[in-house]
Amino acid sequence: MSTHTDDHTPGSRAGIETTAETLDRWSSLSEASSAFDPALFVEYDVKRGLRDLTGKGVLAGLTQIGDVVGSRIEGDSRVPAAGQLIYRGIDVRDLVSGFIAEGRLGFEETAYLLLFGTLPDASELQLFGDSLASYRKLPRNFIHNSILSMPSKDIMNAMSRSVLSMYVLDKRADDTSIANVLRQSLHLISKFPMLAVYAYQAYLEEFHGKSLVIHRPMAGLSTAENFLHMLRPNSEFTPLEAQVLDLSLVLHAEHGGGNNSSFTAHVVTSTGTDTYSAMAAALGSLKGPKHGGANIKVVHMFDDLKSKVRDWEDDDEIRRYLQRVLEKKEFDHSGLIYGMGHPVYSVSDPRTLELRRYAERLAGEKGLLAEHKLHAKVEMLAPETIAATRTVYKGVSANVDFYSGFVYQMLDIPQELYTPLFAVSRIVGWCSHRLEELVSGGKIIRPAYKSVASRTEYRSLDER
Repeated sequence: MSTHTDDHTPGSRAGIETTAETLDRWSSLSEASSAFDPALFVEYDVKRGLRDLTGKGVLAGLTQIGDVVGSRIEGDSRVPAAGQLIYRGIDVRDLVSGFIAEGRLGFEETAYLLLFGTLPDASELQLFGDSLASYRKLPRNFIHNSILSMPSKDIMNAMSRSVLSMYVLDKRADDTSIANVLRQSLHLISKFPMLAVYAYQAYLEEFHGKSLVIHRPMAGLSTAENFLHMLRPNSEFTPLEAQVLDLSLVLHAEHGGGNNSSFTAHVVTSTGTDTYSAMAAALGSLKGPKHGGANIKVVHMFDDLKSKVRDWEDDDEIRRYLQRVLEKKEFDHSGLIYGMGHPVYSVSDPRTLELRRYAERLAGEKGLLAEHKLHAKVEMLAPETIAATRTVYKGVSANVDFYSGFVYQMLDIPQELYTPLFAVSRIVGWCSHRLEELVSGGKIIRPAYKSVASRTEYRSLDER
């Protein structure tokens, strides 16, 4: 009897499945035909990852939505500088300082700014918040059929499926007029927390035997507050917990048009397709561990560090652990200190600076100040260790993932929801970039690839 490798493939029929031996042979052929000499990248001056050696991205478009700044001009040279994240011309740190000083949560205000290009006044903000609240509903049969009856071990995949299912509910799904796409965007922004939390509750019930708990969103709560309310069985949270989660949503809402998922939204939108297809594609991009899943790696790395470093106060012992990580002798043997470095930021990541401050406050409330201090020590020691070991083309500093996973741990948010929570925030940026592409793009995005295949003659079947 042959060994089958795809017994659970939907629609497969006994007797015709691909055997393990055949799949191995085909895999070898595929791998061999997909590989070529890395020196060709240099020969043809290919910017791998659309970035040069310094990490600077290839200029592929224009945007007014967000800017990511990691350097400044000095004379005739560009030198590393303290990082800045700009939302519609406003420094995100000024934005954060503004709404926190006024005792408000800021995600809804931030969403308005990114979508419409200006800060709302009090009446506009109230109307916008009320509009989002009115969209926080899903048909009961949609919740049952598209979420609860098809639980997934991966919440991002479950969200993608739900987004594509929303196409069926929309009588104007293919209408790409700005007014209609904006309507769809508001629906998605308001519903993403529900899609994430309900998919997680279905996952708990199906794969861990937990009781199914579905809380309806509450009209008087913000996006951050509703997320905590729907996630927790008792719906309880402290004001500081809501404030820190809201801050995290603000800091993750946008990061320029060049990040992989926002660029994906631009690329797919440029084809003229519908909003749901574009957002599902962006979700698929964010799911990748090189993009949206890095904070989980940071959490796991710190778990490993805490189990092997006996004295958290000993800089030398921590430094030795980090050195062994770089030597591929500790943690996952990748040689990476997760949460360190960014393609643009070098001196500092402004999101990290904001999140670190509130992570310390939350750690105080949770009795976890020792863990926060350990994070601060690694943040200080890791760049020194990396610089002493490797060639660094620009500075290395902690990125937002370094603290976001720690914050989510303290908020009792399960790891299965770390990346979906990122999506709950970034959907605002994706929708803003989709609207911008529809208004100002015009051409389908199609970069060039150089073919390096050698030419060969076709041979008839009996000659092969």
